[in-house]
Amino acid sequence: MFPEFESYLRSQTTVTREELQLICSKAVERKLRRKEAILQEGEICRYKTFISSGILRTYRTREEGSEHILQFMPEDTWAVDPESYNEEVRSNYFIDALEDSKILQWAKADFVALLNNIPAFKNFSEKIISANIYLNRQRVFSSISSTAEEKYDEFIQSYPGLFARVPLHMVASYLGVTRETLSRIRHAQTKRD
Repeated sequence: MFPEFESYLRSQTTVTREELQLICSKAVERKLRRKEAILQEGEICRYKTFISSGILRTYRTREEGSEHILQFMPEDTWAVDPESYNEEVRSNYFIDALEDSKILQWAKADFVALLNNIPAFKNFSEKIISANIYLNRQRVFSSISSTAEEKYDEFIQSYPGLFARVPLHMVASYLGVTRETLSRIRHAQTKRD
């Protein structure tokens, strides 16, 4: 049905074939064009989204128009605005595709029913949430304590291969540095290697 997702879920959980079929039966596949959004600021996030191929990003804009990227979501990751999704409040964030992408989405009521009926899927979901909390805490710590060079190194370790797929200004936004600073760091690192 959805070979990328099925392979991913089989490698991560102990769901049975029947449970996997049920999970897939509730998913809706979408193909996104580059720059196409699945969530706009002011909307309520109503879906859990799995990225089968491509890259999505979560970001927020300031009044003067600058973008601040919180997260990149490449293949085999999930996208959601947890506060908007859980509390059913308007989102402060955008989620869009950085390249043509293929995603699976589950409406909240369907996803909650799956979690309630499939214990292995619920355990898996809880592990993802826990891992994301840990990663977000690490990211906050890094943003307040690391040098620009250390942030760059962490990005390369966290997202191997992504640097070539994401525009330089977006990586700079994610790291909280200027494009010029990022270029200087990359140039210096090239000389070191």
